[in-house]
Amino acid sequence: MQNNFLTTIRSLKLIEGCKGTQVYAFNPSTSSASSSSTGEKPNLRPSISLRTKSLHHPHHPSPSLLLDSLLPCGLPNADFVDPAIDPVLRPVDLITALASSYRRLTAASAQLGADLCDLYLEQTAVLRPIADTKLLRRAIRAARVHATDAHSRVVLSAWLRFERREDELDPSPSPSPLSSCSPTSPSLECPKATLTISSGPNNFCLCRLEDAEPGPSKESDDHDDDGEEEGDVWFCIADEEISCVRSCIAALSKPLSTLLYGGFAEARRERISFSHNGISSRGMRAVDVYSRKGKLDDFPPDVILELLVFSNKFCCEGLKAACDAKLASLVRSTEDALLLIDHGLEETAYLLVAACLQAFLRDLPKSLADQDVMRFLCSPEGRERLSAAGHASFVLYHFLSQVAMEEDITSNTTVMLLERMGECAATGWQKQLALHQLGCVMLERGEYKDAQKWFEEAAAEGHVYSLVGVARAKFKRGHKYSAYKLMNSLIDEYEPAGWMYQERSLYCIGKEKMADLKLATELDPTLIYPYKYRAIALLEDDKIGAAITEINKILGFKVSTDCLELRAWFYLALDDYEGALQDIRALMTLDPNYMVFHGKVHGDHLIELLRQHVQQWDMADCWMQLYDRWSAVDDIGSLAVVHQMLAKEAGNSSLRFRQSLLLLRLNCQKAAMRSLRLARNNSIHEHERLVYEGWILYDTGHREEALTKAEESIAIQRSFEAFFLKAYALADSSLDHQSSSFVIQLLEQANSCASDNLRKGQAHNNMGSIYVDCDMLDEAAECYLKALGIKHTRAHQGLARVYYLKNQKKSAYDEMTKLIEKAKNNASAYEKRSEYCDRDMARSDLNMATRLDPMRTYPYRYRAAVLMDDHKEEEAINELSRAIAFKPDLQLLHLRAAFYDSMGDTAATLRDCEAALCLDSTHGDTLELYNKACGQAEPQS
Repeated sequence: MQNNFLTTIRSLKLIEGCKGTQVYAFNPSTSSASSSSTGEKPNLRPSISLRTKSLHHPHHPSPSLLLDSLLPCGLPNADFVDPAIDPVLRPVDLITALASSYRRLTAASAQLGADLCDLYLEQTAVLRPIADTKLLRRAIRAARVHATDAHSRVVLSAWLRFERREDELDPSPSPSPLSSCSPTSPSLECPKATLTISSGPNNFCLCRLEDAEPGPSKESDDHDDDGEEEGDVWFCIADEEISCVRSCIAALSKPLSTLLYGGFAEARRERISFSHNGISSRGMRAVDVYSRKGKLDDFPPDVILELLVFSNKFCCEGLKAACDAKLASLVRSTEDALLLIDHGLEETAYLLVAACLQAFLRDLPKSLADQDVMRFLCSPEGRERLSAAGHASFVLYHFLSQVAMEEDITSNTTVMLLERMGECAATGWQKQLALHQLGCVMLERGEYKDAQKWFEEAAAEGHVYSLVGVARAKFKRGHKYSAYKLMNSLIDEYEPAGWMYQERSLYCIGKEKMADLKLATELDPTLIYPYKYRAIALLEDDKIGAAITEINKILGFKVSTDCLELRAWFYLALDDYEGALQDIRALMTLDPNYMVFHGKVHGDHLIELLRQHVQQWDMADCWMQLYDRWSAVDDIGSLAVVHQMLAKEAGNSSLRFRQSLLLLRLNCQKAAMRSLRLARNNSIHEHERLVYEGWILYDTGHREEALTKAEESIAIQRSFEAFFLKAYALADSSLDHQSSSFVIQLLEQANSCASDNLRKGQAHNNMGSIYVDCDMLDEAAECYLKALGIKHTRAHQGLARVYYLKNQKKSAYDEMTKLIEKAKNNASAYEKRSEYCDRDMARSDLNMATRLDPMRTYPYRYRAAVLMDDHKEEEAINELSRAIAFKPDLQLLHLRAAFYDSMGDTAATLRDCEAALCLDSTHGDTLELYNKACGQAEPQS
């Protein structure tokens, strides 16, 4: 089997195909084999070898290949898993930075005319290291709310739209990116509202207003034509004479008034030669019409462009504004924008250029590949022209650079946009960000000297984290000791953080390296690199089982494609093709375009290779396997089975929906929304499509619209999923007894419809939760037992709660023990079981929960509260600080602020309250504590 597998891999020409540098390198197996026989460590090098010198005959492997216990393609090399430098602003003290952001925003809000838009934009940069999509969107939304000019509104509306593009029912770029808003589109993204001229925020949707307003009256138009004045001056253009009203033309601008009523000869003439003023006779007739009516009729675009040129030449501000607005309204697509933007820039037509920019921005990332578009956005000349029209800004290039880095961080386009961003940077944080991101891009491009220069400039502007980039660039240039000394000084000068020790570990070896990696994990257990390095080191020592255990630690709470790929590699080293196949399937669910083997082989190809070496399942087998894994709370295993089933039935919308549920459990929001959208798009029945649309709406905050979709689906055909959606959406609110009864009825109706036990078990479980909330414990227990009867393992947790409420604490503890024994992912079960035992046992369970998932905040809060009860204030603060260092959570910050308040440390209380309010400015308990601390601080000051 191994021989055939090697032959198949060779047929993919991996020798030529694996010379990239995505994640790992292949090392020569010959040296591995010889070193293992002599007891020396294998010599891992980034070269590639397939354990034989006969590379010219790939389909006839040597028999010696069968003696090799390592991978046919070599082992992963630790030298190729170095962590990237994050292209974000990373304050050394994030909590102080959050507090400062909130404090400055609060102060600015009290000042008339303060620029809140820029402060909220800065807040997005402060929040980005937290990697919370909701927080980022909220800050961008707030910046858009407070944007006072059309340019900022255009950019921020497009940015909001780009950030939530995965939430759309159909995210593919529409033929018209400036089409009218849908009923569920946020008002802040309205393309028409962004282009209105106003001195304040404009946060309503003009598309909906226009739909509600009646059309223009024809009678009023006819009335405008009555009583027109006779012409008293004629403008001669070529062989034509255009009759105009002298006073009307003169009223257009001061220069025209001077021409027609001043001391010029034209003031005494009835016929004025106008052939050399760059306007056609048709254009001059349009000028006459505008001068009489004060508005533009339905002139064609070329005539309006003539009027725009005329208005600029003769300083006709009103005419220019009308032409500008009219031309802006004609921009409906990128193609329209490309036709008109040159005219807009030439004539400095503010709204027209804004409309063109809006078309380009709303077509991102597609427009990044359009050379005609990038000609205006990337070049220094383009920036100067945009600046002359009032449309070159930091926020514009910040947004464009963000998109470009996501698409291809090493592209020339990314570099040029970042250079323009740096040219527009004015404040300290803007300069820090532009310079730091340029350093990151140059580092990725392998231009280490330039990278070092940009990082040093960013550090000089005050961004301490950029010193990590300086050290990395020095290391890449061969100055390892200099890099080590720099990180040493950083650790000595500032409060140590996990990323500091992680970076220093790159520049040392042996026990010192392992000690730094251990410290990095202790300070920030969410850093991936330490787990990967330790796992590979164990593999090099031929401890493959221990390597898998190490990588499992991070996969237990933070699923990522690179860690799944690494674990699959380890499974291959054990000849465990089923384990490898499971992880590759899960990986390809997260990223359908993922390339393994250094980015040269598509993951789907590896799946096809591995399939030949595992037992084949039909759909019935797959359903049984899915049932078992779902019951065992094995989300990665379940994901792999669903991936296999979709390979057989790619259009099965029900499977896509289950895939989205599993991805949500793994906290993979983007992939979950993609699967849910595919479920909707693949639906062949209208009632199914409506249900999936309902879930998309619900997940994006449109609860009422989701309920409407569920009701529409039920009206077409009663189905489990429609009733379940309606019950779920209704239950997401404070339910009284009557409402709870109605939700239970809906779930009972759901279970009366055809579905599989995986979903029916969930319905019984949800029903049990509602019964518990209604204090109907016997009915709840019955529901949970029904769910357990069809192997819905999570129902153990609900049943344990029932026992606890019945004062049967021992039974509750035993029930949670059953869940721990059955569930593969059981950190939450340990956390929940801690509620049903004494303090010592609870501490033991919570310690286990933290080891399995350090991102769970309840264990830290519980341990801190116990320490506080024991009057160990400093230890309690340290327990919370340990978690806050890598997870600045609202509850953790509020609790630490309360502890500081009880200790009389007002300054620390204010800081933590302000940081918490930066995360959620409406949190009532924190606001109350903050106001109290402010009151205490005033007498002291």
